Amino acid sequence: MQQLTNKRILLGITGGIAAYKSAELVRQLKKSGADVRVVMTKGAMEFITPLTLQALSGNPVHHALLDPEAEAGMGHIELAKWADLLVVAPASANFIARLSQGLGDDLLTTICLATEAPLALAPAMNQAMWRDGSTQQNLERLINVKGNKLHVFGPDAGEQACGDIGPGRMLAPEVLATNCAELFESGILAGLHLVVTAGPTREAIDPVRYISNHSSGKMGYAIAAAARDAGARVTLISGPVTIQAPERVNLEKVESARDMLEAALEHISSCQIFVAAAAVADYRPLNVANQKIKKSGDSMDLTMIKNPDVVATVAQHEQRPFTVGFAAETQAVEDYARGKLENKNLDMIVANDVSRDDIGFNSDHNAATVLWSDGQQSFDSMSKDTMARQLIELIAHRYQQYTKK
Repeated sequence: MQQLTNKRILLGITGGIAAYKSAELVRQLKKSGADVRVVMTKGAMEFITPLTLQALSGNPVHHALLDPEAEAGMGHIELAKWADLLVVAPASANFIARLSQGLGDDLLTTICLATEAPLALAPAMNQAMWRDGSTQQNLERLINVKGNKLHVFGPDAGEQACGDIGPGRMLAPEVLATNCAELFESGILAGLHLVVTAGPTREAIDPVRYISNHSSGKMGYAIAAAARDAGARVTLISGPVTIQAPERVNLEKVESARDMLEAALEHISSCQIFVAAAAVADYRPLNVANQKIKKSGDSMDLTMIKNPDVVATVAQHEQRPFTVGFAAETQAVEDYARGKLENKNLDMIVANDVSRDDIGFNSDHNAATVLWSDGQQSFDSMSKDTMARQLIELIAHRYQQYTKK
């Protein structure tokens, strides 16, 4: 069920004995990489507590139509826009009837009316209620109105809580989770964990001064977004930047090169691909003053010490992932990049000329040459978002070749 990675699933729970299965459904969806939020009707809360579902989903459970904690009290609109898929499991006969009439008299029905996301219903009711002509007409009416945006999962047949035998049981949670996954396409990096470093590092001189560089983080952030869109679970390790992180990625903020290395090594055993797009300072001051250094004289001497090489350390680790480096150069770009590729034990390296005014640091555009052991590919000037998508496609292809060795 790799298709669920990074997907936002809104789970609606209505009143019925099958509501106890919804807890396991949340667990299955979370296990598959989805972000899950839960909306409960009053009837649902008679069968299972919001606290249980909050603990399993890791998110607050919603049940009030007018939520004073939501932005402008419009929780139903916020949740409707948030969801990639709205699943109602169990969907009771009463809920199906109200929804088929276009009612929006509680939070869940209002979200169903307001969302543009696909809607999936998992009916659960007594077998006689399921067979009743009114229920079937209500469901048919919904199908006619919603068209291909509506999906009906089940019901299953078998022994019911009341002792009856027949159709009306809610499908098993693992089956429902699989059905949800099949509504999404599988990306080229589905199921993989990709770590990206981005931005500059800052190396302290004293409490108010530091050494850094002009990196904006735009390229690394664009790569993180492209990897997320390709289905990867993304961790973005970022130095200090002023841009907003992409949604649905795990952002870890760091300051210095040593901070960035520590963060990278924490993920080395769980990630399959490591992309080092950060501009890491090569050196740091040997001694950092505890207090602000006061101005005295016309010059100040600093003794610098070499920083650890983040990408080289990752690439030479015994648990190394597929490792992609970046080479920001101002001359002999491909020659220097080829040397770094070999010396640092990288699988690929992205080389670009930062001396050009139209690309590189702080620009929204970039041009680069990507090199690997037995080949290379050039990318003409384009937006960093476009380049990021093309880089991710190339990285995915080379990673597939790497895993076949």
